Amino acid sequence: MADDTSIFMGASRKPDDSYQRPERLLLQYGNRHGLVTGATGTGKTVTLQILAEGFSNAGVPVFCADIKGDLSGIAMMGTAQDFLVKRAEQVKLDPYEFQEFPVIFWDLFGEQGHPIRATISEMGPLLLSRLMNLSEAQEGIMNIAFRIADEEGLLLLDLKDLQSLLANIADRAEEIGARYGNVTKPSVGAIQRTLLVLEQQGAANFFGEPALRIADIMRTTRDGRGAISVLAADKLMMNPRLYATFLLWLMSELFEELPEVGDPDKPKLVFFFDEAHLLFDDAPKVLIDRVEQVVRLIRSKGVGVYFVTQNPLDIPETVLAQLGNRVQHALRAYTPREQKAVKTAAETFRPNPDFDCATVITQLGTGEALVSTLEAKGVPSMVQRTLIRPPSSRLGPITPEERRKLITESPVSGQYDQTVDRESAFEMLQKKAKDAQEAQAQQQESGRSRWTIPGFGNDDPQPAGGRRAPRPSNRQTVAEAAIKSVVRSVGSSVGRAIVRGILGSLARGR
Repeated sequence: MADDTSIFMGASRKPDDSYQRPERLLLQYGNRHGLVTGATGTGKTVTLQILAEGFSNAGVPVFCADIKGDLSGIAMMGTAQDFLVKRAEQVKLDPYEFQEFPVIFWDLFGEQGHPIRATISEMGPLLLSRLMNLSEAQEGIMNIAFRIADEEGLLLLDLKDLQSLLANIADRAEEIGARYGNVTKPSVGAIQRTLLVLEQQGAANFFGEPALRIADIMRTTRDGRGAISVLAADKLMMNPRLYATFLLWLMSELFEELPEVGDPDKPKLVFFFDEAHLLFDDAPKVLIDRVEQVVRLIRSKGVGVYFVTQNPLDIPETVLAQLGNRVQHALRAYTPREQKAVKTAAETFRPNPDFDCATVITQLGTGEALVSTLEAKGVPSMVQRTLIRPPSSRLGPITPEERRKLITESPVSGQYDQTVDRESAFEMLQKKAKDAQEAQAQQQESGRSRWTIPGFGNDDPQPAGGRRAPRPSNRQTVAEAAIKSVVRSVGSSVGRAIVRGILGSLARGR
Protein backbone atom coordinates (compact mmCIF):
# COMPACT_ATOMS: atom_id res chain seq x y z
CA MET A 1 0.00 0.00 0.00
CA ALA A 2 3.05 2.29 -0.15
CA ASP A 3 2.56 5.41 -2.25
CA ASP A 4 4.85 8.43 -2.43
CA THR A 5 2.07 10.73 -3.60
CA SER A 6 -0.73 10.02 -1.11
CA ILE A 7 -1.70 8.81 2.36
CA PHE A 8 -3.77 5.63 2.62
CA MET A 9 -6.67 6.39 4.97
CA GLY A 10 -8.84 3.29 4.65
CA ALA A 11 -11.24 1.56 2.31
CA SER A 12 -14.72 2.45 1.13
CA ARG A 13 -17.45 0.12 -0.08
CA LYS A 14 -20.95 0.14 -1.45
CA PRO A 15 -23.80 -0.88 0.83
CA ASP A 16 -23.94 -4.31 -0.84
CA ASP A 17 -20.17 -4.82 -0.41
CA SER A 18 -19.90 -5.44 -4.15
CA TYR A 19 -16.47 -3.81 -4.31
CA GLN A 20 -13.93 -2.13 -2.15
CA ARG A 21 -11.45 0.63 -3.00
CA PRO A 22 -8.73 2.54 -1.13
CA GLU A 23 -9.39 6.09 0.01
CA ARG A 24 -6.36 8.36 -0.11
CA LEU A 25 -5.38 11.91 0.73
CA LEU A 26 -3.22 13.33 -2.06
CA LEU A 27 -0.05 14.95 -0.68
CA GLN A 28 -0.14 17.72 -3.29
CA TYR A 29 -3.39 18.90 -1.71
CA GLY A 30 -2.31 18.31 1.87
CA ASN A 31 -1.82 22.05 2.34
CA ARG A 32 -5.43 22.75 1.37
CA HIS A 33 -6.38 22.23 5.02
CA GLY A 34 -8.87 19.82 6.52
CA LEU A 35 -11.46 19.02 9.15
CA VAL A 36 -11.89 15.96 11.37
CA THR A 37 -15.15 15.92 13.34
CA GLY A 38 -17.20 13.47 15.36
CA ALA A 39 -18.62 12.76 18.77
CA THR A 40 -16.45 11.60 21.66
CA GLY A 41 -15.28 8.01 21.27
CA THR A 42 -15.94 7.70 17.54
CA GLY A 43 -12.27 7.51 16.46
CA LYS A 44 -11.08 11.08 15.84
CA THR A 45 -7.78 10.54 17.69
CA VAL A 46 -6.95 7.43 15.67
CA THR A 47 -7.71 9.30 12.45
CA LEU A 48 -5.38 12.07 13.57
CA GLN A 49 -2.75 9.45 14.41
CA ILE A 50 -2.82 7.73 11.00
CA LEU A 51 -2.73 11.08 9.20
CA ALA A 52 0.28 12.15 11.28
CA GLU A 53 1.97 8.81 10.50
CA GLY A 54 1.29 9.22 6.80
CA PHE A 55 2.63 12.76 6.62
CA SER A 56 5.72 11.78 8.63
CA ASN A 57 6.51 8.86 6.31
CA ALA A 58 6.16 11.26 3.38
CA GLY A 59 8.83 13.54 4.91
CA VAL A 60 6.38 16.17 6.17
CA PRO A 61 6.89 17.53 9.74
CA VAL A 62 3.77 17.52 11.91
CA PHE A 63 2.68 19.57 14.93
CA CYS A 64 -0.27 18.33 16.98
CA ALA A 65 -1.75 18.67 20.44
CA ASP A 66 -2.26 15.64 22.69
CA ILE A 67 -5.35 16.46 24.74
CA LYS A 68 -5.73 13.21 26.71
CA GLY A 69 -2.26 11.70 26.36
CA ASP A 70 -3.49 9.03 23.91
CA LEU A 71 -1.51 10.39 20.98
CA SER A 72 1.85 9.89 22.70
CA GLY A 73 1.86 6.23 21.60
CA ILE A 74 2.84 7.36 18.12
CA ALA A 75 6.43 7.44 19.39
CA MET A 76 6.46 3.67 20.01
CA MET A 77 6.15 0.70 17.70
CA GLY A 78 2.71 -0.87 17.54
CA THR A 79 1.99 -4.48 18.41
CA ALA A 80 -0.22 -7.01 16.67
CA GLN A 81 -3.62 -7.14 18.37
CA ASP A 82 -6.55 -9.13 17.08
CA PHE A 83 -8.85 -6.19 16.38
CA LEU A 84 -6.07 -4.27 14.64
CA VAL A 85 -5.09 -7.21 12.43
CA LYS A 86 -8.75 -7.78 11.58
CA ARG A 87 -9.20 -4.15 10.58
CA ALA A 88 -6.07 -4.32 8.41
CA GLU A 89 -7.55 -7.34 6.61
CA GLN A 90 -10.89 -5.58 6.13
CA VAL A 91 -9.29 -2.57 4.44
CA LYS A 92 -6.81 -4.78 2.54
CA LEU A 93 -3.76 -3.20 4.17
CA ASP A 94 -1.12 -5.65 3.03
CA PRO A 95 1.45 -5.81 4.42
CA TYR A 96 0.43 -4.37 7.79
CA GLU A 97 3.75 -3.18 9.21
CA PHE A 98 4.43 -1.69 12.62
CA GLN A 99 6.56 1.43 13.11
CA GLU A 100 7.76 3.87 15.68
CA PHE A 101 7.88 7.53 14.62
CA PRO A 102 10.33 10.36 15.37
CA VAL A 103 8.53 12.36 18.05
CA ILE A 104 9.55 15.51 19.93
CA PHE A 105 7.50 16.13 23.07
CA TRP A 106 6.69 19.73 24.06
CA ASP A 107 4.93 21.18 27.08
CA LEU A 108 4.20 24.82 27.90
CA PHE A 109 4.81 23.96 31.56
CA GLY A 110 8.00 21.99 30.91
CA GLU A 111 6.74 18.89 32.73
CA GLN A 112 5.96 16.34 29.99
CA GLY A 113 8.17 17.74 27.27
CA HIS A 114 10.58 20.48 26.32
CA PRO A 115 9.37 23.92 27.42
CA ILE A 116 7.79 26.11 24.77
CA ARG A 117 8.18 29.84 25.25
CA ALA A 118 7.27 32.98 23.37
CA THR A 119 8.13 36.57 24.21
CA ILE A 120 5.51 39.18 25.05
CA SER A 121 6.58 41.16 21.97
CA GLU A 122 6.05 38.15 19.70
CA MET A 123 2.59 37.56 21.12
CA GLY A 124 1.52 41.14 20.39
CA PRO A 125 -1.27 43.26 21.88
CA LEU A 126 -4.15 41.62 19.99
CA LEU A 127 -3.48 38.05 21.12
CA LEU A 128 -2.60 39.18 24.64
CA SER A 129 -5.87 41.08 24.88
CA ARG A 130 -7.68 37.94 23.71
CA LEU A 131 -5.82 35.82 26.24
CA MET A 132 -6.65 38.24 29.06
CA ASN A 133 -10.22 38.89 27.91
CA LEU A 134 -9.67 42.66 28.12
CA SER A 135 -12.31 45.30 27.55
CA GLU A 136 -12.03 47.71 24.63
CA ALA A 137 -10.57 50.44 26.85
CA GLN A 138 -8.06 48.03 28.41
CA GLU A 139 -7.07 46.73 24.97
CA GLY A 140 -6.39 50.34 23.99
CA ILE A 141 -4.01 50.70 26.92
CA MET A 142 -2.28 47.47 25.89
CA ASN A 143 -1.72 48.90 22.41
CA ILE A 144 -0.32 52.09 23.97
CA ALA A 145 2.05 50.01 26.10
CA PHE A 146 3.48 48.29 23.03
CA ARG A 147 3.83 51.65 21.27
CA ILE A 148 5.72 53.12 24.24
CA ALA A 149 7.97 50.05 24.35
CA ASP A 150 8.84 50.51 20.67
CA GLU A 151 9.52 54.24 21.05
CA GLU A 152 11.68 53.89 24.15
CA GLY A 153 13.55 50.76 23.13
CA LEU A 154 12.12 48.58 25.90
CA LEU A 155 12.26 44.84 25.26
CA LEU A 156 9.09 43.01 26.33
CA LEU A 157 10.14 39.43 26.93
CA ASP A 158 8.31 38.10 29.97
CA LEU A 159 5.43 38.96 32.29
CA LYS A 160 7.48 41.09 34.66
CA ASP A 161 8.54 43.27 31.72
CA LEU A 162 4.93 43.98 30.85
CA GLN A 163 3.98 44.48 34.50
CA SER A 164 6.78 47.02 35.07
CA LEU A 165 5.92 48.88 31.85
CA LEU A 166 2.27 49.14 32.85
CA ALA A 167 3.30 50.48 36.27
CA ASN A 168 5.49 53.06 34.53
CA ILE A 169 2.59 54.06 32.26
CA ALA A 170 0.32 54.51 35.29
CA ASP A 171 2.89 56.87 36.86
CA ARG A 172 3.06 58.85 33.61
CA ALA A 173 -0.66 58.68 32.87
CA GLU A 174 -1.10 62.43 32.37
CA GLU A 175 1.89 62.76 30.03
CA ILE A 176 1.03 59.64 27.97
CA GLY A 177 -2.68 60.44 27.92
CA ALA A 178 -1.95 63.78 26.28
CA ARG A 179 -0.18 61.96 23.42
CA TYR A 180 -2.24 58.81 22.89
CA GLY A 181 -5.55 59.28 24.67
CA ASN A 182 -6.94 58.71 28.11
CA VAL A 183 -4.96 56.31 30.30
CA THR A 184 -6.62 55.70 33.66
CA LYS A 185 -4.95 54.10 36.64
CA PRO A 186 -8.01 51.91 37.41
CA SER A 187 -7.82 50.39 33.89
CA VAL A 188 -4.09 49.78 34.26
CA GLY A 189 -4.74 48.22 37.65
CA ALA A 190 -7.35 45.88 36.14
CA ILE A 191 -4.84 44.71 33.53
CA GLN A 192 -2.24 44.16 36.26
CA ARG A 193 -4.68 42.01 38.23
CA THR A 194 -5.39 39.91 35.14
CA LEU A 195 -1.66 39.44 34.60
CA LEU A 196 -1.38 38.24 38.19
CA VAL A 197 -4.08 35.62 37.56
CA LEU A 198 -2.27 34.47 34.41
CA GLU A 199 0.95 34.22 36.37
CA GLN A 200 -0.72 32.05 38.99
CA GLN A 201 -2.16 29.80 36.25
CA GLY A 202 1.32 29.12 34.91
CA ALA A 203 1.48 31.55 31.98
CA ALA A 204 4.77 32.89 33.39
CA ASN A 205 6.34 29.62 32.20
CA PHE A 206 5.28 30.36 28.65
CA PHE A 207 6.47 33.96 28.34
CA GLY A 208 10.23 34.36 28.17
CA GLU A 209 13.36 33.13 26.46
CA PRO A 210 14.69 31.08 24.78
CA ALA A 211 11.68 31.43 22.49
CA LEU A 212 10.62 28.57 20.26
CA ARG A 213 12.42 28.49 16.91
CA ILE A 214 10.08 27.57 14.08
CA ALA A 215 12.85 25.45 12.53
CA ASP A 216 12.68 23.08 15.53
CA ILE A 217 9.13 22.01 14.69
CA MET A 218 10.00 21.58 11.02
CA ARG A 219 12.70 18.96 11.41
CA THR A 220 13.22 15.87 9.31
CA THR A 221 15.25 12.81 10.24
CA ARG A 222 18.24 11.33 8.44
CA ASP A 223 16.02 8.70 6.86
CA GLY A 224 13.81 11.44 5.40
CA ARG A 225 10.82 11.20 7.74
CA GLY A 226 9.16 14.27 9.18
CA ALA A 227 9.46 14.79 12.93
CA ILE A 228 6.14 14.78 14.81
CA SER A 229 5.96 17.47 17.50
CA VAL A 230 3.45 16.45 20.16
CA LEU A 231 2.27 19.13 22.57
CA ALA A 232 1.22 17.77 25.98
CA ALA A 233 -2.08 19.58 26.48
CA ASP A 234 -3.86 17.73 29.29
CA LYS A 235 -2.83 20.31 31.91
CA LEU A 236 -2.96 23.14 29.40
CA MET A 237 -6.65 22.41 28.80
CA MET A 238 -7.37 23.66 32.32
CA ASN A 239 -6.65 27.09 30.84
CA PRO A 240 -8.29 26.75 27.41
CA ARG A 241 -7.84 30.42 26.54
CA LEU A 242 -4.05 30.05 26.87
CA TYR A 243 -4.17 26.91 24.72
CA ALA A 244 -6.13 28.61 21.94
CA THR A 245 -4.02 31.77 22.07
CA PHE A 246 -0.79 29.78 21.90
CA LEU A 247 -1.86 27.79 18.85
CA LEU A 248 -3.08 30.91 17.07
CA TRP A 249 0.26 32.58 17.86
CA LEU A 250 2.08 29.58 16.41
CA MET A 251 0.05 29.72 13.20
CA SER A 252 0.69 33.46 12.95
CA GLU A 253 4.44 32.93 13.43
CA LEU A 254 4.46 30.30 10.69
CA PHE A 255 2.58 32.66 8.40
CA GLU A 256 5.00 35.54 9.04
CA GLU A 257 8.28 33.61 8.93
CA LEU A 258 7.88 31.08 6.13
CA PRO A 259 8.50 32.06 2.50
CA GLU A 260 5.95 31.72 -0.29
CA VAL A 261 6.17 28.34 -2.04
CA GLY A 262 2.92 28.25 -4.04
CA ASP A 263 1.60 24.69 -4.47
CA PRO A 264 4.39 22.23 -3.55
CA ASP A 265 4.29 18.49 -4.20
CA LYS A 266 3.74 17.99 -0.49
CA PRO A 267 3.28 20.33 2.50
CA LYS A 268 6.21 21.87 4.36
CA LEU A 269 4.38 21.36 7.66
CA VAL A 270 1.00 20.06 8.80
CA PHE A 271 -0.62 21.59 11.85
CA PHE A 272 -3.38 19.72 13.74
CA PHE A 273 -5.54 21.92 15.98
CA ASP A 274 -7.40 19.61 18.38
CA GLU A 275 -10.41 20.90 20.34
CA ALA A 276 -10.60 23.65 17.73
CA HIS A 277 -13.82 25.12 19.14
CA LEU A 278 -11.73 26.70 21.90
CA LEU A 279 -10.24 29.07 19.35
CA PHE A 280 -13.62 30.49 18.38
CA ASP A 281 -15.61 30.43 21.63
CA ASP A 282 -16.60 34.03 22.50
CA ALA A 283 -13.92 35.30 20.13
CA PRO A 284 -14.32 38.90 18.89
CA LYS A 285 -14.85 39.39 15.17
CA VAL A 286 -11.39 40.89 14.70
CA LEU A 287 -9.83 37.66 15.99
CA ILE A 288 -12.01 35.43 13.79
CA ASP A 289 -11.04 37.61 10.83
CA ARG A 290 -7.39 37.06 11.76
CA VAL A 291 -7.85 33.27 11.86
CA GLU A 292 -9.62 33.32 8.50
CA GLN A 293 -6.80 35.39 7.02
CA VAL A 294 -4.09 33.08 8.34
CA VAL A 295 -5.90 29.92 7.20
CA ARG A 296 -6.57 31.39 3.76
CA LEU A 297 -3.05 32.66 3.13
CA ILE A 298 -0.84 30.17 4.95
CA ARG A 299 -1.58 27.57 2.26
CA SER A 300 0.80 29.39 -0.07
CA LYS A 301 3.53 28.94 2.57
CA GLY A 302 3.12 25.17 2.24
CA VAL A 303 1.40 24.73 5.63
CA GLY A 304 -1.71 22.61 6.02
CA VAL A 305 -4.02 23.31 8.98
CA TYR A 306 -6.38 20.55 10.14
CA PHE A 307 -9.05 21.38 12.70
CA VAL A 308 -10.21 18.56 14.97
CA THR A 309 -13.43 19.11 16.89
CA GLN A 310 -16.67 17.39 17.83
CA ASN A 311 -19.13 19.50 15.89
CA PRO A 312 -18.74 21.16 12.48
CA LEU A 313 -20.81 24.06 13.83
CA ASP A 314 -17.81 24.90 16.05
CA ILE A 315 -16.02 26.32 13.01
CA PRO A 316 -17.19 29.65 11.54
CA GLU A 317 -18.54 29.47 7.98
CA THR A 318 -15.76 31.69 6.64
CA VAL A 319 -13.12 29.28 7.98
CA LEU A 320 -15.07 26.12 7.14
CA ALA A 321 -15.11 27.14 3.49
CA GLN A 322 -11.28 26.92 3.41
CA LEU A 323 -11.14 23.27 4.52
CA GLY A 324 -10.89 20.96 1.51
CA ASN A 325 -10.20 17.54 3.09
CA ARG A 326 -13.02 16.28 5.31
CA VAL A 327 -13.34 13.31 7.67
CA GLN A 328 -16.69 13.04 9.45
CA HIS A 329 -17.10 10.45 12.21
CA ALA A 330 -20.43 9.63 13.81
CA LEU A 331 -22.61 12.35 15.31
CA ARG A 332 -25.55 12.01 17.64
CA ALA A 333 -28.82 13.64 16.64
CA TYR A 334 -31.03 13.76 19.71
CA THR A 335 -31.35 17.48 20.28
CA PRO A 336 -32.26 20.22 17.77
CA ARG A 337 -28.70 21.54 17.82
CA GLU A 338 -27.28 18.06 17.18
CA GLN A 339 -29.73 17.57 14.31
CA LYS A 340 -28.64 20.91 12.87
CA ALA A 341 -24.98 19.82 13.16
CA VAL A 342 -25.74 16.59 11.27
CA LYS A 343 -27.48 18.54 8.53
CA THR A 344 -24.60 21.03 8.31
CA ALA A 345 -22.03 18.24 8.10
CA ALA A 346 -24.00 16.43 5.38
CA GLU A 347 -24.34 19.58 3.30
CA THR A 348 -20.58 20.17 3.23
CA PHE A 349 -19.94 16.97 1.27
CA ARG A 350 -20.23 16.29 -2.42
CA PRO A 351 -23.28 13.97 -2.49
CA ASN A 352 -23.02 10.25 -3.17
CA PRO A 353 -26.11 8.74 -4.89
CA ASP A 354 -25.58 5.44 -3.06
CA PHE A 355 -26.60 6.79 0.36
CA ASP A 356 -27.99 9.74 2.26
CA CYS A 357 -25.23 11.54 4.16
CA ALA A 358 -27.42 12.86 6.96
CA THR A 359 -28.73 9.37 7.72
CA VAL A 360 -25.36 7.60 7.52
CA ILE A 361 -23.63 10.13 9.85
CA THR A 362 -25.81 8.93 12.72
CA GLN A 363 -25.21 5.24 11.86
CA LEU A 364 -21.41 5.18 11.56
CA GLY A 365 -19.61 2.75 13.86
CA THR A 366 -16.41 3.40 15.80
CA GLY A 367 -13.56 3.74 13.32
CA GLU A 368 -15.89 4.49 10.43
CA ALA A 369 -16.16 7.90 8.77
CA LEU A 370 -17.47 9.76 5.77
CA VAL A 371 -14.40 10.85 3.81
CA SER A 372 -14.04 13.39 1.03
CA THR A 373 -10.62 14.60 -0.09
CA LEU A 374 -9.45 16.81 -2.93
CA GLU A 375 -8.87 15.06 -6.24
CA ALA A 376 -7.26 16.26 -9.48
CA LYS A 377 -7.43 20.03 -9.97
CA GLY A 378 -8.50 20.43 -6.33
CA VAL A 379 -12.07 19.20 -6.83
CA PRO A 380 -13.66 17.48 -3.77
CA SER A 381 -14.18 13.77 -4.25
CA MET A 382 -17.59 12.20 -3.90
CA VAL A 383 -18.12 11.38 -0.23
CA GLN A 384 -17.47 7.74 0.68
CA ARG A 385 -18.38 5.67 3.72
CA THR A 386 -14.90 4.60 4.81
CA LEU A 387 -13.46 2.11 7.25
CA ILE A 388 -10.38 3.83 8.69
CA ARG A 389 -7.14 1.84 8.62
CA PRO A 390 -5.37 0.83 11.89
CA PRO A 391 -2.28 2.77 13.02
CA SER A 392 1.24 1.39 12.65
CA SER A 393 2.38 2.87 15.98
CA ARG A 394 1.16 2.05 19.46
CA LEU A 395 -2.51 2.63 20.17
CA GLY A 396 -2.73 4.42 23.51
CA PRO A 397 -0.36 6.40 25.77
CA ILE A 398 3.27 5.70 26.59
CA THR A 399 4.60 5.27 30.13
CA PRO A 400 6.27 8.13 32.05
CA GLU A 401 9.60 6.27 31.88
CA GLU A 402 9.35 5.97 28.09
CA ARG A 403 8.50 9.65 27.83
CA ARG A 404 11.50 10.71 29.94
CA LYS A 405 13.82 8.59 27.82
CA LEU A 406 12.50 10.11 24.59
CA ILE A 407 12.84 13.64 25.98
CA THR A 408 16.45 12.98 26.99
CA GLU A 409 17.31 11.62 23.55
CA SER A 410 15.45 14.38 21.69
CA PRO A 411 17.32 16.41 19.03
CA VAL A 412 16.45 19.61 20.93
CA SER A 413 17.46 18.30 24.35
CA GLY A 414 19.16 21.03 26.40
CA GLN A 415 18.23 23.87 24.06
CA TYR A 416 15.10 25.04 25.87
CA ASP A 417 15.41 23.55 29.34
CA GLN A 418 16.99 26.58 31.06
CA THR A 419 15.32 29.99 31.13
CA VAL A 420 17.39 32.95 29.89
CA ASP A 421 16.68 36.30 31.58
CA ARG A 422 18.56 39.04 29.74
CA GLU A 423 18.22 42.78 30.23
CA SER A 424 14.79 43.91 29.13
CA ALA A 425 12.05 46.38 30.11
CA PHE A 426 12.00 45.31 33.76
CA GLU A 427 15.72 45.89 34.30
CA MET A 428 15.81 49.02 32.12
CA LEU A 429 12.93 50.68 33.95
CA GLN A 430 14.47 49.74 37.30
CA LYS A 431 17.73 51.37 36.22
CA LYS A 432 15.90 54.54 35.13
CA ALA A 433 14.10 54.74 38.46
CA LYS A 434 17.38 54.22 40.35
CA ASP A 435 19.13 56.91 38.30
CA ALA A 436 16.28 59.35 39.00
CA GLN A 437 16.50 58.65 42.74
CA GLU A 438 20.26 59.18 42.74
CA ALA A 439 19.89 62.46 40.85
CA GLN A 440 17.32 63.67 43.37
CA ALA A 441 19.54 62.64 46.25
CA GLN A 442 22.49 64.55 44.76
CA GLN A 443 20.31 67.63 44.35
CA GLN A 444 19.24 67.41 47.98
CA GLU A 445 22.83 66.88 49.13
CA SER A 446 23.93 69.93 47.14
CA GLY A 447 21.32 72.04 48.94
CA ARG A 448 22.41 70.81 52.36
CA SER A 449 26.07 71.72 51.84
CA ARG A 450 25.46 75.54 51.92
CA TRP A 451 25.75 77.05 55.45
CA THR A 452 23.79 80.31 55.23
CA ILE A 453 21.58 82.38 57.49
CA PRO A 454 18.04 82.93 56.25
CA GLY A 455 17.77 86.51 54.98
CA PHE A 456 21.52 86.85 54.43
CA GLY A 457 23.49 85.99 51.32
CA ASN A 458 22.01 84.61 48.13
CA ASP A 459 21.11 81.03 49.12
CA ASP A 460 17.45 81.30 48.18
CA PRO A 461 17.04 84.10 45.68
CA GLN A 462 13.69 85.60 44.77
CA PRO A 463 12.68 84.60 41.23
CA ALA A 464 11.49 87.21 38.77
CA GLY A 465 7.83 86.48 39.55
CA GLY A 466 8.29 87.41 43.19
CA ARG A 467 7.77 83.87 44.51
CA ARG A 468 10.41 82.07 46.45
CA ALA A 469 11.72 78.94 44.72
CA PRO A 470 10.61 75.80 46.58
CA ARG A 471 13.12 73.86 48.64
CA PRO A 472 14.15 70.53 47.14
CA SER A 473 13.20 68.79 50.39
CA ASN A 474 11.22 69.44 53.57
CA ARG A 475 13.82 67.72 55.68
CA GLN A 476 15.81 70.00 58.07
CA THR A 477 19.61 70.09 57.75
CA VAL A 478 22.03 70.39 60.66
CA ALA A 479 22.88 74.02 59.69
CA GLU A 480 19.23 75.03 59.55
CA ALA A 481 18.56 73.50 62.95
CA ALA A 482 21.50 75.46 64.47
CA ILE A 483 20.37 78.74 62.91
CA LYS A 484 16.78 78.26 64.10
CA SER A 485 18.11 77.63 67.59
CA VAL A 486 20.05 80.91 67.41
CA VAL A 487 17.03 82.85 66.22
CA ARG A 488 14.88 81.44 69.02
CA SER A 489 17.45 82.66 71.56
CA VAL A 490 17.29 86.31 70.35
CA GLY A 491 14.68 87.12 73.03
CA SER A 492 17.17 86.46 75.84
CA SER A 493 20.20 88.52 76.84
CA VAL A 494 22.50 85.67 75.91
CA GLY A 495 20.84 85.47 72.54
CA ARG A 496 21.22 89.21 71.92
CA ALA A 497 24.94 89.01 72.79
CA ILE A 498 25.42 86.17 70.33
CA VAL A 499 23.68 88.07 67.55
CA ARG A 500 25.66 91.24 68.24
CA GLY A 501 28.88 89.23 68.07
CA ILE A 502 27.87 87.71 64.74
CA LEU A 503 26.83 91.08 63.28
CA GLY A 504 30.02 92.74 64.53
CA SER A 505 32.18 90.12 62.87
CA LEU A 506 30.27 90.60 59.64
CA ALA A 507 30.80 94.40 59.80
CA ARG A 508 34.56 94.00 60.34
CA GLY A 509 34.78 91.69 57.39
CA ARG A 510 33.39 94.28 54.98
